[in-house]
Amino acid sequence: MSADDYYKVLGVSRDASDDAIKRAYRKLARKYHPDVNSGADAAQMFQTVSEAYDVLRDPEKRAAYDQYGADWQNPRPQANWDGGFGFAPDDMGRAGAADFDDIFKAFGSGGFAQHAVQHVRLEVDLEDVFAGARKRVELRLPQLDQQGRVVWRTETLDIDIPKGLSEGQHLRLQADGTELIAEVAVKPHPIFRLDGRDISVDLPVTPWEAALGARVAMPTPSGKVEIRVPPNARSGQKLRLKGRGLPGVVAGDLFATLLIVNPPVKSAEAKELYEKMAREFRFDPRRARE
Repeated sequence: MSADDYYKVLGVSRDASDDAIKRAYRKLARKYHPDVNSGADAAQMFQTVSEAYDVLRDPEKRAAYDQYGADWQNPRPQANWDGGFGFAPDDMGRAGAADFDDIFKAFGSGGFAQHAVQHVRLEVDLEDVFAGARKRVELRLPQLDQQGRVVWRTETLDIDIPKGLSEGQHLRLQADGTELIAEVAVKPHPIFRLDGRDISVDLPVTPWEAALGARVAMPTPSGKVEIRVPPNARSGQKLRLKGRGLPGVVAGDLFATLLIVNPPVKSAEAKELYEKMAREFRFDPRRARE
């Protein structure tokens, strides 16, 4: 799907709120995530949805996209640009247009930027900070030409993302005489939630797995593992895998929140089975809360 269709990709209007965009992304990302959808087009759709969300969730990128459309990453520089930007690698490991805070602080009184310090925001995937990764990002850095006009040059950097890097930490980078201080931001994940160094995930289970106990497969950032569901487990109950959260000197924990999912009634036999359970159990969950 083309870059002209970001709003259509997420199924939202052009005046959609940030919350509406986030809800639409989470719904579609969960639908197409490779861990839950093995369809032939799922991976491509997940990448397209992530690309659209990466632009529309960021106020500055969204404003540039609304103004320039498909050319939002390469707008014609204007003399009154005054900074307040950031950059983030997309899902293919490349960056969009690199933008910076206080853009003209990088320049001298009439020459090119020399040993300037720029503060940028680097968005990374949860899997990258969990296992560590090396990312190639393409930046567009501002400088002045001989006539004193703002022009852009492209720099490609290979960035090492250390294992266990947490939200808000900084990376110090160098790009042809320009020092970059990159603040790390972890992208929202369609399955996992990050809280400090702890990671949480919802784990659907059947009523009989919850009632009788079972060993079930659950996703983690490093792959699926088997976890034991205790007998008489409750929906909303949390199970902990100690030390399986974000790595570090003191590793975080991985929490699984149980969600009991009832099988749908699609046959006479299924309906009869539910009716039999209703007669024999005589269980009132609302009275149990009294």
